[in-house]
Amino acid sequence: MAELVARLRTDLAAARKAQNKPLTLLLGTILADVQNRALEIPSELTDADTVDVLRKGIKKRREAVDIYTKAGRTELADKEGFEVATLEQYLPAEAGDDDIRAAVRDAIASGATGIGAIMGRVLPQFRGRAEGGRINAIVREELAARG
Repeated sequence: MAELVARLRTDLAAARKAQNKPLTLLLGTILADVQNRALEIPSELTDADTVDVLRKGIKKRREAVDIYTKAGRTELADKEGFEVATLEQYLPAEAGDDDIRAAVRDAIASGATGIGAIMGRVLPQFRGRAEGGRINAIVREELAARG
């Protein structure tokens, strides 16, 4: 079992003992999503797979915050914001822009010329440590700078 899943389960047990219902519900939901992901993949679940599930959960909740904020439902937006902040604690440290930029330059130097080819080489290096949109923006900047 992956370390991250074990940590989530331990924190879920602690939340249950403390009778923290919002945290119990959040962690229970995420662990259910992780188990569903484990059923989808043929190999054993890794921390990277769990991070993917966490990122999807965070993205979904951020979208909900935007929707609730636009609708004037601040109490629901605050609840979703709390969940985003809680889930972000389980993510590994973010990769810096300089690290991503260096990897993009290496990919370009090794012959990748299109966005797809560069993304294909760079994304696996930063899986779980940087969002694809951020990497894509840096790739576009580097390609534009090269003319």
